[in-house]
Amino acid sequence: MARRSQAREVAFQVLYQDDLNPRNNPAITDAFMEDQLGNAALVEFARSLVAGARRNRAQIDGLLGKTAEHWTLDRMAATDRNVLRLAAFELLHTDTPRAVVIDEAVELARRFGTVQSGQFVNGILDRLLPPASRAADDAGARRSE
Repeated sequence: MARRSQAREVAFQVLYQDDLNPRNNPAITDAFMEDQLGNAALVEFARSLVAGARRNRAQIDGLLGKTAEHWTLDRMAATDRNVLRLAAFELLHTDTPRAVVIDEAVELARRFGTVQSGQFVNGILDRLLPPASRAADDAGARRSE
């Protein structure tokens, strides 16, 4: 597994735990990230994803709610909801290329969700960014290839 992919997986697991147990002790989740990743740079990357998704959760949930036609966040599977939160944070608040974020999120959804999770996550994330942002990001990705 690619190194940053592993950090995203661990960040997803922490967000999933937060969702199911909002009273989670931050020290325990931090120790979990350190134990699972072992590499300081990966732990820091995972921490930044978790902190960002937590800090921006209200904004992210609002956008996901508007983007997910005929779905409320409460009706989504907890795995799908938290993969979407993680990916939405990375799309909206980092410089990670859009295609990388979506590919990573779809892979997490397939690994941890249902048979339809990958397609569901892909569809929502594809609609999350305005068309102008998508075109600019896609052009930048083509230039860097």
